[in-house]
Amino acid sequence: MDLLAQYSDGSGGVGGGSDGGDDDATTTTMTAISAAPKDIAPYVNTACLALVTDGGEQRVINVADTKNLHDPTRKKIYYNVKYDDLHEPLAGPAHPFRGDGKARGMRNHATGHVETAYVDRFTFDEQYATFQAHGYGAEPSGNGFVGNVEALAENGADTVFSMNNAKRRKVREMVLAEVAAEDDGERPDFSAWAPSRDAIKPLTTGDLTEEQKEFVTWHAARREANMRAKGKLRDADGKKITDAMVGAEGEEVVAKGDRSFFHGKEQKNYIGESWIAPPKDRKKENDHTYVPKRCIHTWSGHTKGVQAIRFFPNYGHLILSAGLDSKIKIWDVHNSGKCMRTYLGHEKAIKDIQFNNDGSRFISSSWDKKIKLWDTETGQVITTLTSGKIAYAVRTHPAEGQQNILMAAQSDKKILQYDLNTGDVVQEYDQHLGAVNTITFCDEGNRFVTSSDDKSIRVWEFGIPVVMKYIADPTMHSMPAVTASPNGTWLACQSLDNQIMIYSTKDKFRLNKKKRFTGHQNAGYACQVNFSPDGRFIFSGDSEGKVHFWDWKSQKIFKTIQAHDKVVIGCEWHPLEQSKVATCSWDGTIKYWD
Repeated sequence: MDLLAQYSDGSGGVGGGSDGGDDDATTTTMTAISAAPKDIAPYVNTACLALVTDGGEQRVINVADTKNLHDPTRKKIYYNVKYDDLHEPLAGPAHPFRGDGKARGMRNHATGHVETAYVDRFTFDEQYATFQAHGYGAEPSGNGFVGNVEALAENGADTVFSMNNAKRRKVREMVLAEVAAEDDGERPDFSAWAPSRDAIKPLTTGDLTEEQKEFVTWHAARREANMRAKGKLRDADGKKITDAMVGAEGEEVVAKGDRSFFHGKEQKNYIGESWIAPPKDRKKENDHTYVPKRCIHTWSGHTKGVQAIRFFPNYGHLILSAGLDSKIKIWDVHNSGKCMRTYLGHEKAIKDIQFNNDGSRFISSSWDKKIKLWDTETGQVITTLTSGKIAYAVRTHPAEGQQNILMAAQSDKKILQYDLNTGDVVQEYDQHLGAVNTITFCDEGNRFVTSSDDKSIRVWEFGIPVVMKYIADPTMHSMPAVTASPNGTWLACQSLDNQIMIYSTKDKFRLNKKKRFTGHQNAGYACQVNFSPDGRFIFSGDSEGKVHFWDWKSQKIFKTIQAHDKVVIGCEWHPLEQSKVATCSWDGTIKYWD
């Protein structure tokens, strides 16, 4: 109302002393309001804008726009600029492929702007093939054609799909005539690149060696035995052939499933000694051991990785290897360095091997859930045991009078004790809560220690299925590899947290906290840990293909060797040679170091 009163005073209304009535005053006021000008211009944000005079001309500039600094024609700056902006190098025009370029908004592809269009697959293939064959095609917009106009008129705008057979034959003849003209009638003879059928001769048994013939015969016999066991082998009348129907002849065929091949020159020397007899000229010179420096020999007979190696007991003139290719091989160490015998019988990868005390026999366990007792010299399978579960570790009793006792660490949380003479299970130890990984005898065979995936260590009295010592701690990890020291007073346990733990076998199997060996990477792998014969060094492989040697007293790494390309899963110190070590890896090789 104050605004109305002020407007009335200035225009001679009610407030200005007019003689008119109230109605006239109201009418005059409303007319004045409607006659007032209205601001219909949009709102303009004047922040950072300034009106300046430049060359006699007034302009409005944006003082926050730093692009004015890069204009070489500008001589004045109307705001305080930063030091970095003032000394920034002069740049050229905006790059069209970068995000700050003005042309970037028009591009939706790395090479420009692509418009979306729908063409069904048949139409696209038709036009594409026509353009490749005749040089013309329909324009994508649908207005006319593009390409060779003469060919378009000659073919009547036909595509390769709409031509009739006569025209298609005519075009084909024209193309062949052009090709023949370019080659002057001489076409290359491609048949000369491949040998003729007469030159290819079928492989016969006469082309095979004796070893290959034996392997073919063994493989055929095992395949026949497996088919008969599964009920897939039938006679001429279509009836199934079983083991009971085959009789004695079938038993002979089944026995051929376990075979062995001798690769040496002769199995007996001139005085009648066996090829596994230890050499008489090899004796232990002294008890002081040395760390090896270089590789002196490499065995590479396995087609897959090597899981474990074992030296011949007490002499080390032979080395036994278990391969992931389901083969077991024994190699000569001192003389020829060649493979002496191959043992075939397992159907899957070998998990563990172990010699008996004199080396005349050895035990093997495989992922095919079988345990086999082999004769080292002849390669014959003496006994085959199976419990339906995988045996992760096998050990024979160390006592001379109990070499027929076999201990098997099973995947079903049990340790089975076999009598190899009868093949029966005479004792069962079932206190673990996970798969059992290792078995280690101590105290002259009166006790044995087992480790499991349940992250515990249990000590047993031999023959008594009751745990006498249970070792577990929340900080413990699984220990898939355990080895006893040469003097039998310590146990080296390969822990999966990249360290080797030492337990005492005398003082109630306590952890020796002062002995701990670290510096290698073995997490996830059951890398074997071992001692030197004099106990001066402890060594182990790791997942990076290295072999680490630690000093037993100082617990420091004495030496590291880059031995293999893949994980070093097993390592053994030679029992007689003080500075020689053998290592095996999943790269399929066995290396001998000196």
